[in-house]
Amino acid sequence: MGKPTGFLEFERENSLAIDPKERIKNFNEFHTPLSQDKRKAQGARCMDCGVPFCQSGMTIKGATTGCPLHNLIPEWNDLIFGDNWDQAYKRLLKTNNFPEFTGRVCPAPCEAACTSGINSSPVSIKENELSIIENAYENGFVEVKKSKVRTGKKIAIVGSGPSGLAAADQLNKRGHDVTVYEREDRIGGLLMYGIPNMKLEKSVIERKVSIMKEEGVNFVTNANVGVNIKVAKLKKEYDSIILACGSSNPRDIKVPGRQAKGIYFAVDFLKSTTKSLLNSNLQDSKFISAKGKKVIVIGGGDTGNDCVGTSIRHGAASVTQLEMMPKLPDQRAENNPWPEWPRVCKTDYGQEENIAVFGHDPRVYQTTVKEFVANEAGEVCKVKLVKLESKKDKETGRIKMVEIPGSEYEIEVDLVLIAAGFLGSENYVTKAFNVAVDGRTNVLTESGKYKTSVEGIFVTGDMHRGQSLVVWAIREGREVAKEVDFSLIGYTNLE
Repeated sequence: MGKPTGFLEFERENSLAIDPKERIKNFNEFHTPLSQDKRKAQGARCMDCGVPFCQSGMTIKGATTGCPLHNLIPEWNDLIFGDNWDQAYKRLLKTNNFPEFTGRVCPAPCEAACTSGINSSPVSIKENELSIIENAYENGFVEVKKSKVRTGKKIAIVGSGPSGLAAADQLNKRGHDVTVYEREDRIGGLLMYGIPNMKLEKSVIERKVSIMKEEGVNFVTNANVGVNIKVAKLKKEYDSIILACGSSNPRDIKVPGRQAKGIYFAVDFLKSTTKSLLNSNLQDSKFISAKGKKVIVIGGGDTGNDCVGTSIRHGAASVTQLEMMPKLPDQRAENNPWPEWPRVCKTDYGQEENIAVFGHDPRVYQTTVKEFVANEAGEVCKVKLVKLESKKDKETGRIKMVEIPGSEYEIEVDLVLIAAGFLGSENYVTKAFNVAVDGRTNVLTESGKYKTSVEGIFVTGDMHRGQSLVVWAIREGREVAKEVDFSLIGYTNLE
């Protein structure tokens, strides 16, 4: 701890965001980094607490608090303050393969657990992390490092999302020959096509993948294992196989009129925009367009917010975002104390942009769809909505949302985007590998393990644990790499 009074002397300061009305003119990232002197002051705010909850990675009441990767946060905060950026980068890489990703898209459970957040603003850990990795790229600290010793063991990884990439990076560093199979035309999985460009510019992914290629990882795109790539071929050619296909089944809204045209899953909407943006800067018109349309987004989470921001960039006539649950409080409630994840209302970038463009928050709480109404052409034109209230179930004691009788109403709509989360893995993959799954269709393993019911086949990420955070995916990728390494060599020195 280089500055014992840092948290008393310096207020939290975040990077500046471009004005909403200006940033919606493109799909670029829109934050301007702080100067290095200001960033050093932010590093000085970290007190290297006796018990650093920021790096704990605990689950409390079903939510993560603290970093699941156990990043050495107090160490590299102090190194930032001391202007030792090279060493900060090395300490960061000890636990995190992809800080350029997490520094942009992670919801920062580390900051939720920061001790300074008890009665003040938490340390700006996420932005400090991003500044370390970007400074490393700018100053040539990031080098291609090839393993000098190769084991001759071959590993196939199915899926190139954050978990698959983390496993590939670790196993390649260990000296194994790793090939990553991706069914899409670009590497990155969720990072590439599930997260919009304004949150994570795709050049950031390509920059890292390029380094991994130089270090020896093989990537195969347009390779849909179980369809155009046979499982028997992989089993014959590789010593181990890791399934890292994500939680890919979107949750549907099964109400009358669902078959109407103009209703899409959020993942398809976001993917089509990103693909068209990368291929033609949206000039090929091969995307689901919200231009001039009245849009309803069903789902109040991060993906729903991404749909709001994307729709506004398309030029939507209006955007409404439905949230089944009540609005969260603006401040922590008494029953939600630190270091629990703060269950408070957050206005994210898409909602900020809706407020700037249309003059109001797009979210409508305690509301769900009762019916989709189509016109004569079969296109969705109205949505029947119903208000909800919370009631305790007499049998289970759980609180659930139920319809309020007589509260139905209609609104006009041209485009519906379903952002209601994901249910589990896709069965064509699990059936092709003949691996056991649980009741949620996640691939079954022993608790805390990654080996499936089939010899030589392992699983990691959302396909293993269910829909979760990028930071959890990276942790699982690192852990499955240790298990695979041990199974092949008899010991492991991976961290």
